[in-house]
Amino acid sequence: MFGNDRRQMRRFFMDSWKKAQEGVPLEPLEQLIVAVVKQHPEYHRLLEASEEQLERDFLPDQGQTNPFLHLSMHIGLSEQISTDRPAGISALYRQLLEKTGDAHDVEHQLMECLGMMLWEAQRNNSMPDEARYIECIRALI
Repeated sequence: MFGNDRRQMRRFFMDSWKKAQEGVPLEPLEQLIVAVVKQHPEYHRLLEASEEQLERDFLPDQGQTNPFLHLSMHIGLSEQISTDRPAGISALYRQLLEKTGDAHDVEHQLMECLGMMLWEAQRNNSMPDEARYIECIRALI
């Protein structure tokens, strides 16, 4: 969304949420962000907080979830599903949705696979393995 500028990406999330709270018209990307944020009331206060959130590290080894990463993964999944990239993800998403009936829950399941694929790519200093990603999703069905 914004390359490697963590601060800029976080600022955009916070500004989008603020605009929505103020009733200011939103651009399409801002609308997508706000829709995802609305599904996560546990992050509302954080997005309304001070500038310190722009620099804060969220450390998994301390049991912390990075809310900005979490929200970004929802957006990434939305884009993957709408464009069917990697190929087949849209059909798999629909199958999981039929199974569970809860789109938000399905996205969280897919996020486990997405997170694993990204972690492996980073660990191996390689491109993400889309085939393994799709295999992981198939295993959910």
